[in-house]
Amino acid sequence: MRLLLGSGGLRTAARQAVYFEEMSTLFEDCEEILFIPYAGKNHSQYTKRIADFSEPSGVNIRGIETFENPLDAIKNAQGLYVGGGNTFLLNSFLHANNLLEIVHKRVFDGMPYMGVSAGANVACPTMQTTNDMPIVQPLSFSAFNLVPFQINAHYHDGNIWMKNGDSFHEHYGETRAQRIREFHEHNTQPVIGLCEGSFLRWTGETGLLLGGDATVFHQGMDPVIYNPGTIFDLQLSNVVAD
Repeated sequence: MRLLLGSGGLRTAARQAVYFEEMSTLFEDCEEILFIPYAGKNHSQYTKRIADFSEPSGVNIRGIETFENPLDAIKNAQGLYVGGGNTFLLNSFLHANNLLEIVHKRVFDGMPYMGVSAGANVACPTMQTTNDMPIVQPLSFSAFNLVPFQINAHYHDGNIWMKNGDSFHEHYGETRAQRIREFHEHNTQPVIGLCEGSFLRWTGETGLLLGGDATVFHQGMDPVIYNPGTIFDLQLSNVVAD
């Protein structure tokens, strides 16, 4: 199983360099990969935008919207990239097109998978740790279940600052950490909060943190911040390299 799961926030040259390099490596054996733009509004425009942005990676991208049958598109894909946007909208389309089972099978059979933001959320057992508003109602919160943990993309560790005239002050509102603790009041899966620009390069049963920091939450335990270069196992425990 080969996965690349990212938070997004690719607004700096350094973050984009990680994106291009990791994407190129993941899909190096693919002549063309399939892109799922269901988290956005206009699917063809979204696919074109991602294809243009990703051009430095050398990866050829074709949108699933160009196929008559989405299931056949997944069955024949050499690699899969699921883009970011609204996770509720994305998951609604995935369920409507009956794509969960076939994607799960293809990835476990070896098809490389890349997911950014919402695309990383749906690699998890459920989409329940998304930040997005429920603009549509999916048939279920269940997702691809490629990894046994949850992802919170665009994670921000702490409070936000708001501009007031020429100065800034802390908002003192709900934090992402509070939201994740609420998740753990009813769910047991560990959660990794990926900061902007962070990626998990996942191979088999371990994953390498790249590009930025991440905060890991386990039920009943204090969160732990990890730096790039950390290796995780499937339960998001830090693996000490030999």
